[in-house]
Amino acid sequence: MKFKLFALPVLLTLSTVGMKAATIVLTFEGVQDGEYVQNFYNGGTASLGSSGTNYGISFGSDTLAVRDYQTYGNGNTANDPSGTTTIAFLAGAATMNVAAGFDTGFSFFYAAPFATGSVNVYDAVGGATGGGNLLATISLPTTVNGGLDLGTYPACVDTNGDPVDFCPWFNVGVAFSGIAKSVDFGGSVNQAAFDNITLGSNVAIDTNGIPEPATFLLIGSGLIALASFRRKLVA
Repeated sequence: MKFKLFALPVLLTLSTVGMKAATIVLTFEGVQDGEYVQNFYNGGTASLGSSGTNYGISFGSDTLAVRDYQTYGNGNTANDPSGTTTIAFLAGAATMNVAAGFDTGFSFFYAAPFATGSVNVYDAVGGATGGGNLLATISLPTTVNGGLDLGTYPACVDTNGDPVDFCPWFNVGVAFSGIAKSVDFGGSVNQAAFDNITLGSNVAIDTNGIPEPATFLLIGSGLIALASFRRKLVA
């Protein structure tokens, strides 16, 4: 049975020295299937004890990582932008806080075949939602459900060859002025899967080799919403 799309384990890459000057990519690899991300990238651990590099980045309590169906995980995803793990925001505090801040842009890959959504970027650390002044909004239109057209998207299947809803993935981002310190994904709760969250660029970095369509949705304001997988993201 397929589940809703939950939060992914994050794998971050620093391209330059200094948080605000760096491009950081969170791939969520290293977070276990069904584990809440929490302080995995903040010098602490995720809910089951997994730990990653300390980038001073924390996630709200309902940010869940799931491994894709192609590797016997519980996520109704396939052909992920990096590795095998993605994330979803279930409810409540659907936030990401970056204590040192980041500039230039924000971007990610997402799949949301059933509902639209939105993501907001703020200039202060927030609680259940972002804090401070709104810097940018990303509106997220619905994406293609590759499981309904395997002739065009043959990679959108699970280990048994059955179609997967949250596939393929699309690249979306926004440029902004100022220093961002929090992102509110509350407009996409339980409706979208996310991967390769990128800080410092308005184009998300593909670390796995996304096949066509590698469509870029460069939006001045707006994000995406999470949908029910199979219609749930997690099994």
